Order: sequence, then structure tokens, then C-alpha cells
Amino acid sequence: MTLSLISLLYKDIAELWYLLKKSTDEIMHQDIVPLCAEEIEVQLRKKFAFLSGGRGKDGCPVITFPEYSTFSEIPENDFQNVLTYLTNIPSLQDAGIGFILVIDRRQDKWSSVQASVLRIAASFPGNLQLVLVLRPTGFLHRTLFDIAFKFHKDDYKMKLPIIMLSSLGELNSYIDRTQLTEDLGGTLDYCHDRWLTHRTAIESFARMVKQTAQTLRSFGAELAETELPNDVESTRSLLTAHIESKVKMKEDLRIAVDEGHDILHSIRKPVLENPEYKLNPDQVENQVTVERLLAQLDETATAFDEFWSKHQQKLEQCLQLRHFELDFKEVKSDLDAVSERLCRFTEMGNSCSHVEHILKDLANFESKSHDVLEKARMLISTADQFIQNNHYAVDSILPKCNELQQHCGMVAAQTNKIRALLNHSFELHSRLEKSMRWCDEGIYLLASQLVDKCQTQDGAESALQEIEKFLDTGREYKLSELNDFYREYEAILSEELMEHIQKVFQKQESMEEMFQKRQVSLKKLAAKQTRPVQPVAPRPEVSLKSPCPSPGLQRDSEDPSSPDNPMIQRISFRRAKSELSEIHQTRGGSVMDDEENLAVLRKHVINELLETERAYVEELLCVLEGYAAEMDNPLMAHLISPGLQNKKDVLFGNMEEIYHFHNRIFLRELENYIDYPELVGRCFLERMEDFQIYEKYCQNKPRSESLWRQFSDSVFFQECQRKLDHKLSLDSYLLKPVQRITKYQLLLKEMLKYSKNREGAEDLQEALTSILGILKAVNDSMHQIAITGYDGNMNELGKLLMQGSFNVWTDHKKGHSKVKDLARFKPMQRHLFLHEKAILFCKKREENGEGYEKAPSYSYKHSLNMTAVGITENIKGDAKKFEIWYNAREEVYIIQAPTPEVKATWVNAIRKVLTSQLQAFRQASQHRILEHTHSLPLPSSSNTSPSQNDGRNIRKQEERNSDFPDGCITTVTSKYPEKGKGWSKTSQSVDASEENDGWSSAEDPFNSSDAEDEGKVEKKLTPGKYTAMANYDKGGSEDLVLKSGDLVQLIHEGEDGLWYIRNLSTSREGWMPINCLLALLGNSKSALSLTSSESAAGSSTLSSSSSYSESCNVSSISVSDIKG
Repeated sequence: MTLSLISLLYKDIAELWYLLKKSTDEIMHQDIVPLCAEEIEVQLRKKFAFLSGGRGKDGCPVITFPEYSTFSEIPENDFQNVLTYLTNIPSLQDAGIGFILVIDRRQDKWSSVQASVLRIAASFPGNLQLVLVLRPTGFLHRTLFDIAFKFHKDDYKMKLPIIMLSSLGELNSYIDRTQLTEDLGGTLDYCHDRWLTHRTAIESFARMVKQTAQTLRSFGAELAETELPNDVESTRSLLTAHIESKVKMKEDLRIAVDEGHDILHSIRKPVLENPEYKLNPDQVENQVTVERLLAQLDETATAFDEFWSKHQQKLEQCLQLRHFELDFKEVKSDLDAVSERLCRFTEMGNSCSHVEHILKDLANFESKSHDVLEKARMLISTADQFIQNNHYAVDSILPKCNELQQHCGMVAAQTNKIRALLNHSFELHSRLEKSMRWCDEGIYLLASQLVDKCQTQDGAESALQEIEKFLDTGREYKLSELNDFYREYEAILSEELMEHIQKVFQKQESMEEMFQKRQVSLKKLAAKQTRPVQPVAPRPEVSLKSPCPSPGLQRDSEDPSSPDNPMIQRISFRRAKSELSEIHQTRGGSVMDDEENLAVLRKHVINELLETERAYVEELLCVLEGYAAEMDNPLMAHLISPGLQNKKDVLFGNMEEIYHFHNRIFLRELENYIDYPELVGRCFLERMEDFQIYEKYCQNKPRSESLWRQFSDSVFFQECQRKLDHKLSLDSYLLKPVQRITKYQLLLKEMLKYSKNREGAEDLQEALTSILGILKAVNDSMHQIAITGYDGNMNELGKLLMQGSFNVWTDHKKGHSKVKDLARFKPMQRHLFLHEKAILFCKKREENGEGYEKAPSYSYKHSLNMTAVGITENIKGDAKKFEIWYNAREEVYIIQAPTPEVKATWVNAIRKVLTSQLQAFRQASQHRILEHTHSLPLPSSSNTSPSQNDGRNIRKQEERNSDFPDGCITTVTSKYPEKGKGWSKTSQSVDASEENDGWSSAEDPFNSSDAEDEGKVEKKLTPGKYTAMANYDKGGSEDLVLKSGDLVQLIHEGEDGLWYIRNLSTSREGWMPINCLLALLGNSKSALSLTSSESAAGSSTLSSSSSYSESCNVSSISVSDIKG
């Protein structure tokens, strides 16, 4: 088929070329006048001879020689050229008959006539039919002419027939008047200039036609002989060049045709202007000539168009073929790459999650390869169109088309096969994991059955029922016979998978064996009729202590039937011991089985921890060597995209630091606990600080993932993955550290579950708590780095303790004026960040992007310094609300948590911050007071040593401060309450603070909750006895002096914030400021008490001041100073 199409195509082109060649040959072989009118235009314009177009009676062309005074002066060459040109104009047929020459010499002399006739006779190149001479009309000249003609008549007859005419009438007898010009008495319309113009145009047109035909012939020959290129660019260039040449040829043809039509119109113009006008034979001949040339041009153009159409089709098909071949190579290469990547899907996974990950990779692979397959299908469709359109290269196109179809089908079939195998693998691992979970649940069931409850018949039967019920559930999870299992999943089995299946079977068998043992043991207990046992202890002490008596004496003194008989006692003791031993053995065997089960589980967890740790270290090393190191390899530099250069730290973060920690330290230390799995918590605790490196890695993860998404298709990564023979791309390995740090807490939970009541359980619990704390810190830090708009340094805010989203209302007041600045009834959505030194209020923004970039961002709004913050724990009417207030309630923020549990967590966290600030302040104040105490003389002897009492009180204070939910401690500054109101902010003992909800840490005592504004009952100091917690000495001899340990009685409260007190140890009395009094009494056991009404509805505040030494200098304030 193809060969016939190609041969037909070339046959058609050859035939068309032959027609074009034939058409141009006709034009090129036409006889053209040797001389052109354009060449002898000057001689022709002299008009000494012209071809008027008239004909004789027999159709002979008439050449007229009009009177020309300088006829004899015409150069011979010019004369000969004009005669030659004029004789070549008529057709060969007319010229063959002969010409009629009309020589007009009516005004000439005989001598001139004789010379003219002889010259014409000698130079005329054509056949002469007749020569008509109009002789001179003057008498003298006519007479002379007649005489001379008679003498020379014979000479003329020998050369040409000459007829001497005396008048125009005689001329008419030879040539009709219609064939003579007006100057010869005829009616023939003749204009010499017009004739010359027509002749020049016709001859120019004829030359143009011939030149055009020659050009078309040459171009056709070039096209016919052109060899088809072998590449797209050359074929396109050749087609473009040929099209340009063709356009130029067509333009030349159009110009020639237009010129021919213009000439034809000029020739026929007289007829068009006057329908009665008749063209003379020469004009008709000119018209025929032009029409013939136009017809030849049209025929040539048609032949050329047909030839060009075939040639263009051949070139276009060639270009299509070259494009197809180029696309085929590209698609073939892409399909080979797809097949190569598909061949890498050899791993069937080692767990359900792994198989799911591989299936996800396969789905991604299908998504990426879809474009390649679609491109191949489009190319196949294009090839089918070529074949249907009878492309000349079908034999080349068809095999490639079939190859693409086979390759696409193979890729699709292989993909479906791999997906089916992976689904089969997922089914296998699901069954294995379900079986493992079932076994774990069974072992946990055995471990959770308490031995004491199983000792009774009912307890044993209940335990048996639990076991039987659990075994009934195993029908769904229990694996069939091992060989059948192998045959069912033979297609996906590998050595590692077979070992894993064997382990699962072994675990299943071990679990069933443990169940069987437990059932046997429980059945014995359920079937056994237990009897009450009353062990009777023998009394061998008496006989042992007495000296050895004689056997006879001993026997005589014993009554065999007496219950006190030692023999009977020993028999009863042995019997009871035997029964107790039996019970103990039964119980001990069960406990032993449980402990063995737990030991097996602990061993399993530590093995999993070590195996996954080793695999984790190997994966990190593989990434660092196979990717990170290659980014510095000069041989790989050409594969790295410009945007990826110098971005290794961004892409990998501190993975190298993580690898060195695990490889050099943590893995080696873990291996030391393989025989003591329950103690592995210590290993985590010892290295807990080192795990902080994960926080840095996780904080960099969004930047890393963003960079990966930009260059995931980089040739560099593909080459590295190919060298490593990794089934998964780099992003899966970059996620390993994040997955690993979350895996530890799961393993620790498992180990803790199987290590209860064993050594190391507390360490495991602490390690688990610490790991969860690290995870929380990592999570919090991921939110913290998303804060925008904060101008300060967040490192100065201290450690980030909590973060979360809340509804926030504001109700701000200014000092004691109670004037509200702002009251917001619609809550604001705010995200709070609790640091050690400040609380940040931020607004959560929309989540955009993908992956880590989808994490939210937070716009910073404002912050509160923790040294001026107070809290009110409970808000009436809503258990989820609490208050955060600032600077003596100048700014009040009502916070609504999502749940009461979240509220409690936040309140406790804020309370701890305030407590730590207060403790730090008090320790600093106590340190200054103790230093001042050492500088004073020792007090007089009393029942209790001041220093001892002081130390004891300090310890009591620390004990109380350690549990602030049950109490509240207030430290105040030197600012006093308003006159007449007394002191409304009280400091209570541990015993009197159970109703307290408010907590504060501020430099201003009025930072505490304003009781009057909030409708709460004020708490005031009441008269009573208290113990001084510090020394107070103004320095004067008459001033009131207090020493640590002195018993102080508060008598009554005065004005200006003063109390009148008595030192019961020295019997001195005096006034003391309430702020110094509160500092001195501190957490005295009997320091303060509330009235019944106050204790029922009161609330107090916790405040800690960082400027106590500035506001209340105990050793330097006196009553006189205050009053003054």
C-alpha cells in the first residue's frame, strides 16, 4: 500500500512536471522577431517605410515608402534593419505570398526615384509581389522620368516588376482604397506612433512570457529534483523557501497576465469606442498574438499550480512525518522513564501505613504519568489521521503507532498489577496487624485479671468467661494454617515478610498457649471446693526453751487426746501449711504467668524501640550522604537549579545535628537497656535537654517544605533518588524527624503500661511527661514563629508556656475613678501566647497554602507584662470564663475558654507564673531581712529561739507557697489605701483562703481585684495575736522594735493605714504602717482570719512585687515618719 502510494505520488508529480515542461517549451520555442521595435525605435520613427496593415487583392502585405526628402541619406544599416523588421512582422503565410511596395515619389526628381527604386530593389529582404511607383507630377520631371524609364525599362524588369503610376486613381486599380492610407487617397486608419507603441508592447510582452515560462520551468525542475530533508528544521526551512519562491512566481505570472490584458485592451480600444470600426489585418494579427500568449500563460500557470499542489503536499507530509518522528522519540523516552519508575515499585510495604504510603506514591505516579500517556494517545490519534489521509510514509508511521499502543497498554497493565499487589499486601498487613492487636489485647487481658479475684469460684468462672468471650472474637482475627497463608499471599511474599508472618504466628501460638494455661488454672480453681483454713500455730517454744527432759517424763505428762498435744498440733500445722501451700502455688503460678507475659511485652517494646531507632539513624545518614552532601559535589552542580543553590541549610535544617545525637549518643545508650527495658525511661530523662534540637528542626520545616515544592521535579533530586534506589522521594525522608519525635511517646506509653509497679515506672512516667512537653513546646513554637507585627525580641519574654484561641471581652477602667473607657459586648477572637514574662494577644489570620504553609499566622495586637497581671479565676454564670486584669484593673480582659478543662489549665499555668514571681520576690526580701538580722544583737532568751523559729517559719512559708490553689499570698508596696477606707486587700493564711479566686503579680497593691467595683466583700485585718516573721527596728531607743519570732497583738486599726500593736515579748506598744505589718507577719499561722460573712463570699488576690525594697523598707519606717 505504502509503496504504491509513494509511487503514485511521484508519478503524479512527474506527469505534472511533463505538462509544465511541455507548456513552457511551446512558449520558449516560438519564433521571435530577430529585431525588436525597441532596438530600432529611432529608425522606425523616421517613417521612411512603414507597414500600414493594408493588403493587396490577393492578400499581399503592403509596405509604403512615403515621400522622404533625405531618403538617400539614410544609413544603409538603418535602412536594412527597418526593411528586415517590417518584412518579419506579417505571418509566414502572408509573407510567403510576397509584399507589395508602394513608393510615393510624386514630389521627387527622376534621379531620386531611380536611386530609391534601385536601393529598395537591392536591399529588400523579402519576396516582392509588385512594386508600384507614383512618378513625379511636374511636367518636366514626368517627361524626363518617362524618357529615362523607357531606356532603362529592361533593367527594372530583370530585377522586380515595377509599375509606374501617374495618379492615385491608377493605384486604386491595384490596391483597394480601404487598404490605403489617407495620404494615398485611401480610408485606412493608420497612426504610426500608435503602431509603434503596440509593436513595442507586444514584443515586450512576448519576451516577458518567454522569461516567465523559463523561470517556471527552472523552478519546476528544482522542485522535482529536491530531496526531502531528514529533520524538522530543514524541512520547515525548505517548505518556507519553496513557498516564497512560488509566491514570487505567481506574482510574476500575475504581472505578465495584467500586461497582456492591457495590450489587448489597447489594440481593441478603437472597436470599443466605435463598434463599426474594423481592425486591419495587422491589428487583428496583433490581437491574436496577444491572446495566444495569454492563453499560453494561463495554461502554464494551471500546470504549475497542479504541480505545486502535489509538491507542497509532499513537503507538508514530510514535515508531518519529521514532527511525528520527533514527537515519537520524545514520547518514547518519556514512556521509558515512566516504565523505569514503574519498575521501582517492587516494595510491597512492611506495614499498613507503609503500604498506604506506597499506594499514595503510586497514585502520584499515575497523576504525573497521565500527561505522558495522554500525549502518547494523541500521537497515536495523529498517526491514524496520517494513515487515513494516505500519507506517503505509512510504512514508517504504522509500526511506531503500534509500538506506542503496546507501550501504553503495558504501562497501564503494569500499574494495575502493582496496585492489585499493593492492595493484596495491604490486606495481608491488615490481617497481621489485627492479629497482633488481638494478641496484645489477649495478653493485656491476662495481665489485667487480678489474681485475688480469681481465687474464688465465682471469680475464676468470671475470668474463664472473659477468656472464652475474648477467644470467640478471635475467629475474625486469628490466622489460618501457615502454609495456606503462604499460598494465599505467595505473589507478594519476601523473606522479610515471611519472617514477620512467622513471628505473628509464633506470637499467636504463644498467646493461645498462655490462654490454655490460664484456662487450666482457672478451671482448677473453679472446680475446687475451697475449705476455710484455720492454721494453728504449734507452741514448741516451751519445749525448746526447757532443758531436754527424759522421754518417759515427757510422755507421761502429755495427753494424747488433748488439743494441746504437740503431736496433734504439728499434724494440724502441717495440714494447714499444705493447704496454704497449695493455694500459694496456684496463686503464685498465675502471678508468674502474668509477670512472664508482661516481661515478653516489655521485651517486644524495647526491641521495637531499638530496631526503629537503628533504621531511623540509617535513614538520616542516607539522606545526608545521598542528598545533602551531593549538593556540594561539583560533579552534580550542573543538575542543581539556580534557585536551589546555597539552600542546603533551608532544605535539611539541623538534620545533621539530629543524626549525630542519635548515632553517637542516644542509640548507644538505648542499647544498654536491652536487658532492662523497664528502666529505659532513665535514658530519656538523661538526654531530655538534647531533644530540644527537634524544636529547631520543626520550626524550619515550613521553609523546607516550601522550597521542596518549588523544586520537587528537579533533575538533581531525581538523580539522587535513582542513585540511592529509593522508592520514596526526599520529602518523605525529610518528614522522618517529625515522625520520630512523636513515635517516642507512643513507645513510652506502651512500656509504661507493661511496667506498672516495677522499678523504673516513675522514670517512665516522667520521661513520657517530658516527651509530651517537648511535643507541646514544638507545637507551640510552630505557632509562635507565625506571629507577625511584634517589634520586640520574643526571646526576652521568656519561655513560651501556653498558646490557644479564646473569646475575649474588654472592660477597661482608670484607677479608682471607676470610669469605663471601653466596654465590648461582642467578643473578639484572640489567640493568646503565655510567656514567663508576658501575655501576647494576637489575631488569627486565614490559613493559606498547602502542607506546612497551611499553618495559620497571627497578627500581634498587644501584650501584658506579667509583673502587673492579676487573675480572677471564677466568673459568675460561666464556668469557662476567667479574668485577666492589669494595673489595678485599669485594663480588664474577660477570657472565655473552649472548655472548662482548658480554662483550668490556663488558670493553673498563670498561677504558677505569678507564684514563681512572688516566691522570687519573697526570697529576695527574706534574704535582705536576714542580712539585716545578722547585723542586730541577739534577742533575750525566750521559749523559742528566734533563729530556729525564723527558719521554721520560712520552711512553713515555702510549704504553703508550693500549693497556691489552696491559698493566696499578698506582698504589697508602700502605696496606702484611701483615707478612711482601711486596707481592703488582705493577705490570708492557708487555712483561710479556700474561697479565693483572684491572683495577681504586680508592683501596685491596687492591681488586685477591686472588691467594691465587683460587688465582692472586702477582707480586712482583724485584731488578734500573730507571730513576727522578720525583724523590725527603726533604730531609735523609743521606737517599737520587733524581732523574728516575737508574739504580736493587733489591738485596733487607726487612720491613714496604721495599726496600733503590742509586742507581747517586750510589752512595747506603738503604731505601724499596714504595709510593713503585712510584710512582717507574712504567713504566720495565726496571722489573719476572716469573719463568717467574709469567708463565705470573699475573694482575695495574689500579688507579688518586684520592688519591695523600694516600697517598704521595714528597717527604716517609723510611726512618726508615716504621720509626718
